[in-house]
Amino acid sequence: MSETVGAEPVNSIYQWLPSAMDARIRVVAWLSLLSEIVIVGTGGAVRLTGSGLGCPTWPNCVVGSLVPTEEMGLHGVIEFANRLMTGLIGIIAIAAVVLLWRLRRERKDLFVLAVILVGGVLAQALVGGVTVWTGLNPFIVGFHFTVSLIMVCLATVLVHRVYLAPGPRTLVVPVGFAGLAHATSFAVALTVIMGVLTTASGPHSGDADAGRTGFNAELLEHLHAWPGYATLVLTIVLLAACVGGKLPVRRFVVALLVIELVQILVGLLQANLGLPPVLVGLHMVLACVLAAAMTALVLNLKAPTGITPDATEFIGTSELSSRRG
Repeated sequence: MSETVGAEPVNSIYQWLPSAMDARIRVVAWLSLLSEIVIVGTGGAVRLTGSGLGCPTWPNCVVGSLVPTEEMGLHGVIEFANRLMTGLIGIIAIAAVVLLWRLRRERKDLFVLAVILVGGVLAQALVGGVTVWTGLNPFIVGFHFTVSLIMVCLATVLVHRVYLAPGPRTLVVPVGFAGLAHATSFAVALTVIMGVLTTASGPHSGDADAGRTGFNAELLEHLHAWPGYATLVLTIVLLAACVGGKLPVRRFVVALLVIELVQILVGLLQANLGLPPVLVGLHMVLACVLAAAMTALVLNLKAPTGITPDATEFIGTSELSSRRG
C-alpha cells in the first residue's frame, strides 16, 4: 500500500512532464539563451568595476564563508552576484533537461543539447574558480569569456531546434550563398577572438594587481577592427543576395547587419573616449548578441524537408511531424 502511495507522486510528476513540444520547453530554451547573455554582462561588470577578486577564494567567497563578508565591501557583493547568476543558469539548464526527459528518445537532439548546457555551466564554474586561483590570469579570463560565447551559440541552437520537427533538413538557399554565410561566420569568430586578446591587453584587468598579456593593445585594436569591417562587407553582400534572390533568410541577415552596425559604433566610441567601462561592457554583451545572430543565420540556411523556414516559427513539432508524414 505504501509503495503504491509513494509511486503516485512520482507518476504524477512524470505525467506532468511534456510528451510533445509545448510552451514550457520553448520558454525554458529562451530563458537559457537570455541568461547566457546576461551573465556575460554581469561578468563584465565584475571586471570593469575592479571586482574580479572581490571574492578572493573559490568555491567560498572568502576563507570560511560562502558569502562575502562586510570587509569585502561592494566588490565582494558584485563578484558574488555574478556567482549567483551562474547558479541561476544552472537551474534553468537542469529545468530544460527535466522538461525534455519524456522526449529524450523522440527528440534526442534537444535532450543532448540540454545535457551539454548543464555540463557547460559546471565547466564554466570550474573555469571561474581557476580564474580566481590564478589571480585573474588574462588568458584564463579570455578563455572564460570565449566559453561563454560558445554557450550562447549552443543555447541559440536549442532555441532554434525547439521550433523545428526532427528529421532530415534541406538547404533553402543557393550553395554559394551558404558558403558566403559560413565565411561570414568565420570572420565573426576571428573578430571576437581578436577582441578577447585586445581586452586582455587593455586597462580593464578586473583588479589593480592582475596581470596583462603584454601584447601591444593599440596594434590589437586594429587587428580586431579589420575582420570586423570584413564581416560588415560580407553581410552587406549577403543582404544584396537575399534581396536579389528573394531568399527566406533575409530577416536574419538584416538583424545581423543591424547588430554589426551598432557594435561597430560602440567600438569606435569606446576607442575614442578612452574605453569607458559602460561602453566596454556593452561591447561585450553585443558580441554575444552578434554570435547568437550569426548562429541563427547559419542554422536557418536549412529547413526540415518540405517545410519552409517561416512556417516553423508558428507550427508546433507535433503538427510538423504529421505534415511530414
